[in-house]
Amino acid sequence: MGASEAAWTVRPHGKLVEVDDGILTVTGEVEMPLMTLQRRMTVVALAGRRWLAWSAIALDETEMAVIGRFGRPAFLVVPNDHHRLDARRWKARFPELQVVAPEGARDKVAEAVLVDTTMPDFDDPAVRFVVVAGTRGHEAALLVDRADGTTLILNDLVGNIRTEHGFGGWLLRLMGFAGDEPHIPAPVRMMLVKDTDALRAQLLEWAALPSLRRIVVSHGATIEEHAGDALRALAASLK
Repeated sequence: MGASEAAWTVRPHGKLVEVDDGILTVTGEVEMPLMTLQRRMTVVALAGRRWLAWSAIALDETEMAVIGRFGRPAFLVVPNDHHRLDARRWKARFPELQVVAPEGARDKVAEAVLVDTTMPDFDDPAVRFVVVAGTRGHEAALLVDRADGTTLILNDLVGNIRTEHGFGGWLLRLMGFAGDEPHIPAPVRMMLVKDTDALRAQLLEWAALPSLRRIVVSHGATIEEHAGDALRALAASLK
């Protein structure tokens, strides 16, 4: 690993927002060919004054200090093959982090950073790691229970980009990454979903959670209202 590869490189990003007790999210930008893509990191406080970072983004020092209020860094979750951009930087900054990836993504993630486990034990019953059914083990999710309800944290499986603009926005919509409602982007479905029946059952299982409060996605707005209905609609789209 070269020094430049591990340098703490900060790209444009917003401020951390606490969506529930001990759950922070922040959006950033990454340059893609012909467009700028919004991406999201989520940080979850764990029992014992520890925290995990999901789909990590290198932030400026002001925002990193906010994360530090949660205590000690414990886990770095790389939720699929593609969300590796800043993983090496985070591991270099916080060597104590245990790197987590779903089994199907392990080899690809390991090209950027060594994976410690595909079956993490967070030592916190309120935070559960899930390998999404129907994705050949390539996509992960988190379920986080709080007093106000359960937050489902997804990655690429569900897109909710609605504020696209300009040529790049038009291209995102054309490619199926942006739309008028939460959806499974066509390229993601083609590359990631291998068993639609299993994935449909997974979505319906989550939708049936009586405590489900919101869905956080890596690309697009958090789904704060009617989260169960959104999951049922996504399941229906797989028929």
